[in-house]
Formats: sequence, C-alpha cells, structure tokens
Amino acid sequence: MKKIVIAPDSFKESLSARQVAQMIADAFRSVLPAVEIVAIPLADGGEGTLAALIDATGGQFRSATVHDPLGDPLLAHWGLLGDGKTAVIEMAAASGLALIAPQRRNPLLSCSAGTGELIKAALDAGMRHFILAIGGSATNDGGAGMLRALGVHLLDAAGKALPAGGAALAQLSRIDLSGLDPRLADCQFEVACDVDNPLTGSQGASAIFGPQKGASLAMVAQLDAALSHYASIIRQQMGIDIEHHAGAGAAGGMGAAALAFFNARLRRGVEIVLDASALAQHLADADLVITGEGRLDGQTVFGKTPLGVAQLAKQFGLPVIAIGGCLREDVDQLYAHGIDAVFSCIHKPMTQDEALSHASDNLQRVARNIAALIAISS
Repeated sequence: MKKIVIAPDSFKESLSARQVAQMIADAFRSVLPAVEIVAIPLADGGEGTLAALIDATGGQFRSATVHDPLGDPLLAHWGLLGDGKTAVIEMAAASGLALIAPQRRNPLLSCSAGTGELIKAALDAGMRHFILAIGGSATNDGGAGMLRALGVHLLDAAGKALPAGGAALAQLSRIDLSGLDPRLADCQFEVACDVDNPLTGSQGASAIFGPQKGASLAMVAQLDAALSHYASIIRQQMGIDIEHHAGAGAAGGMGAAALAFFNARLRRGVEIVLDASALAQHLADADLVITGEGRLDGQTVFGKTPLGVAQLAKQFGLPVIAIGGCLREDVDQLYAHGIDAVFSCIHKPMTQDEALSHASDNLQRVARNIAALIAISS
C-alpha cells in the first residue's frame, strides 16, 4: 500500500473536520511511516463547511459583527475562497443552534438576520458569487430575518413591520421588495444543504427539525401554519410556489427564501465541498480511503459526507473505511452504499458527555488500531 486518503467530516460538538483528519493522519503515520498519507477535511453544508472550503482552496476568513439568533451582537466569520471571487456564508456561524444555550432555544422567536448581515458584508467586499451553507441553523423563520437584513420589508395588515421569529410570519400580509439590496440582482447563489424536505407538512421544516431547535408539539403546529401562510403570500405576490419544493424546508425554511428571492441553485453540500477540495485528483492514485463523522447510521446515506466520499471512491474502485464517534443499529445500511467497513470510537460503556470529552483519545485509539490491521495485512 502506497497512498491512503483521509477525508472525514467533523465530529459534532467535539472535534472539527480538520482536527479529525489530522488525528487520523497522525495515527496512521505512526504505524505506516512508508505510506503517503493525505488528509483532506470535508463537510456537507453544516458546521465546518466554511473551514473545509477555506482549507481546500487556500482562501481567507473574513469577519463581521452581526446579530445572533436572539438578537445579541456577535463577531462571525465568512470566507473568501482562493479564487478571490467566491464568498462562503455559513449559516451556523451567525444563526446557528450552537450559538444558543439549550434553555434559551425558541424557534418562535429566533431570527436569521445574522446570516443576511454576513451576506451584506460580503457584498460590501465586492462578492457576487455565493456559496450559502445552511446546515446547523437555530431558526424556523423561513429566512425572513435574512431578507430583512438585506432590505426586504415584511409587513402586517396594518403596514407595520413584523417582529423577528418564525411565529410572526402568521401575520404577514405583504412583502415589500423595494428596499432589497440591488446588488443581489447581479449575484449567483449556490445553497449547500443535505436535506430535501419541503417547507411544510409532516416532512417539513417545523415537524422534522423544529423539535431539535426547542419546539414543543404545539410550537411545531404553530410554526408550520406560519410557514404555510408565508408560502401562500409568496405564491400570491411573486407567482412562485416554493411550499413543496425539495429542499425548501432546509434550515427552517432558509431554502425556500433562497429559492424564491435569490433564484438559488440547491446542491448537496458534500458535492460542493468535494468539488472544491479536488478529492477526485487525490483518489486517482490512492489505495484506500478513510472517512467518518460523529455518528454513523442510516441517515448517513442521505447526502452526508461519508456517503459522498464513498461514492466518489467507488468510481476509482477503492475500498472505504468509515470511523464514527458512535454507531447506530441501522449502520449496516452503509455497506450497500460503498462503505466497506465501519468502526466506532467507543471502546467501553460511557455516557454521551464522557464520549464527547474523551473524543480525541477515543479517535486516536481506533485510528491507530485500524492502521495496525492494515500493517499486519500488508
């Protein structure tokens, strides 16, 4: 064996994709010093997408002061890719769930304005091509806060501006586009997302993702009705039907806003990152691929990073090993999708908090053991 490519996603709430890739690579180099090890951190549209694209293209981080999902000031980052022309806006950086303590999460009130403020900062810097990564959001406001930050006026029946949050959309009467930033007309938006949920209904933004953002069953029903009304106003006023469009429900309806107001193209986040990272070029002369993410299960096959890596690796006839922070019972589904073997970092019974706090040690141990197996079989 001459070359191994390490291409993982982050382990959420514990290790970034860069840390995961480096730790696995270090463990492999310690056991297989004669093998070329190439580490390429990846992402799928959620947290870490900005860093992965910056790493892949030799880009730069830029910063701007914005508002977090509850309206507090926040210093957040956006990215300028290595081409000098493309801006990356990561919704999680400005409107992300991780920015709010669990006891304060309330999708009735949380707002996506910070994401719009990051877009405005990139516009001010001359950017006209955008990659908008919308995973990991705290909001369920249909992108209303983002639109407001870019000059759109969302008005109630009395002509007053709606307050922030997803619940307020139930009072929407008119969308005033007269103040929309004119520079957006010259922009191209690619939206990186890993779900194809519609805006509303049993598989919509509120029902599927609302609970993880703090929504009770009653709040889910309220938010779903508000988004349905929002969609009806867009349909009546703009002639665009986005309610049942695949991906419209991504990030609490941010997908719908991007489709309706930016004429955006929705793409699997992992596809965008794989293209930018030139992973295919690295795989062309590789012998083995190692990938992974925080949890490997049946959901991994729905556009997550390990699936994208495996599908690309199989085009080159390469075996694929996936490492997960933990494995679920339905992990066997991965074998039919190009992943040949899976390993868990968990080596003994432990709580989730223990697993997160010992993530580095656990990952290094399993990576070293996989490398040792490869050495034995060589």
